[in-house]
Amino acid sequence: MVLKFFGLQREPFSIAPDPRCLYLSERHREALAHLLYGVQAGGGFVLLSGEIGAGKTTVCRALLQQLPQHCNVAYIYDPLQSASELLESICAEFRVARERPAARTSGARDPIAALNGFLLRAHAQRQDNVLVIDEAQNLSAEVLEQLRLLTNLETNERKLLQIILIGQPELRELLARPELEQLAQRVIARCHLGALSRDETPQYVAHRLGVAGLRGAPPFDDAALQRVHVLSRGVPRRINLLCERALLGAYALGRPQIDAAIVERAAAEVRGELPRASRAWLRSPRARIAAGLALGVLAGAALFGLGLLGADAWRAAGSAAAAALK
Repeated sequence: MVLKFFGLQREPFSIAPDPRCLYLSERHREALAHLLYGVQAGGGFVLLSGEIGAGKTTVCRALLQQLPQHCNVAYIYDPLQSASELLESICAEFRVARERPAARTSGARDPIAALNGFLLRAHAQRQDNVLVIDEAQNLSAEVLEQLRLLTNLETNERKLLQIILIGQPELRELLARPELEQLAQRVIARCHLGALSRDETPQYVAHRLGVAGLRGAPPFDDAALQRVHVLSRGVPRRINLLCERALLGAYALGRPQIDAAIVERAAAEVRGELPRASRAWLRSPRARIAAGLALGVLAGAALFGLGLLGADAWRAAGSAAAAALK
């Protein structure tokens, strides 16, 4: 009903990393170009860092869609593993055939031998191999050293494995440590994603609405978009949360145009700061539907750790929305 009210065909501000919704700001375009260059360069490390919610995973998903069919991809999204566990995960992702446990003779070197054999066979078939590790700021120095050793797998012409590390700013600090100098020297491309500028935020919102099927006038006026930028500080995921809540609020009020006041109220609700006097609008049937949808928005935001306040604020926000449904 909310989508129909605004003439949309799908959710415009989902926080899922959907490549279809990727807005190619100058920084995001540069990041995607760096990743593509790194893959084509054939071996070594590519580093993509960025603030929380800046769109790193979405850029990576867009990259994966652009890779040619001759690329084998292993995607590790849970790097909190030991070196041996990570090797097992990489083999599983590449679907490397493994010997039975009884036939193992060299412990941790067994998966390396199996992986090396797989990479050599892929190379003979003119296939490239890309390993993507998300949340790489959580990697230990020991695991990073193991990854460096994997880049030693090579022929006379080229390395057999391209590794893409994606992580928060702490990843850059981690790789700057003296004991990881050898790995740092193998990073052939680096890019850092920051927040959107004041001019890019309205373009981002318009892009998301366009992808969602909007054909008419945009629901956010200029003042609303300015407040969205200030309150979100230009971070795409925060923009999504704020705009999603503003759409719900405008729908509850029956207003097709979103102004700065609605954005301010939406921000207060996301932070769990909505005054009791301002909750009168929640009593209408239309608002009850919007409040129910808001529960999903708040729950999703809490799961992703995107609250502007702490856990208590999120519980308060959830209680406020739940009370509106009674």
